[in-house]
Amino acid sequence: MPTPTRPTSKKPLAFGAAVVLAAGLLGFVSYRATAPDGTPSGTTAVSTTSEPDADMYAELAELARRDAGDKLAQGRTDAPVVLIEYADFKCGYCGKFARDTEPALIKKYVADGTLRIEWRNFPIFGKESEAAARASWAAGRQDRFWAFHRAAYAEGAKEKGFGKDRLRALAQQAGVKDLDRFVRDTDSKAAADAVGKDQEQAYGIGATSTPSFLINGRPVAGAQPMAVFTQAIEAAAAEAANVGSAGDPAK
Repeated sequence: MPTPTRPTSKKPLAFGAAVVLAAGLLGFVSYRATAPDGTPSGTTAVSTTSEPDADMYAELAELARRDAGDKLAQGRTDAPVVLIEYADFKCGYCGKFARDTEPALIKKYVADGTLRIEWRNFPIFGKESEAAARASWAAGRQDRFWAFHRAAYAEGAKEKGFGKDRLRALAQQAGVKDLDRFVRDTDSKAAADAVGKDQEQAYGIGATSTPSFLINGRPVAGAQPMAVFTQAIEAAAAEAANVGSAGDPAK
């Protein structure tokens, strides 16, 4: 599949698509997500580059919206850690994360107020990806985004495609009550604008594959093992507590 056309970001930020916890905090090998051409990207070792400037992480952390009205997010708006996920519903590795890792993160960290998860639609696999992204936004208008997310990422779901009839069926499965409104919202300019805004943000930080994550501004590439997310979240929570306790990092 050809490389997608990328909108020009007004504020490009540094993000290494092959970097796992850019600072090399963990020694895990990345089994990165599928690249935009549809072929597995293989394995990528932890980056050996030097620690990026803390200001870069702080700038990336500011991408968290912390909006109480955000239908595509879950967790407390004042959670010390925000995980931003840039993902595509046709991405197999995104589905793996959604099924195997995310539920455990929700149970362990969202439930106790440590973590907030914010979704960003990043469709890179063509028209069906874009249609699914708009449909997820439309489901969110009726407070069913996460139910739609589960249905669309269920084992074998993406193999059935994301045509109009299929998206309507997924919405029904997700408990969307007004299906006619769902169809209208999916096809609306507002849906296209919302997806485009998320997509531009992803390209603006240099993300080129899915899933890509920011955990309090620190990038993680690919559907990493649970242990990678656990350590990253706990490190970010400890750092936030350290800063918040005195206004400055502990010495």
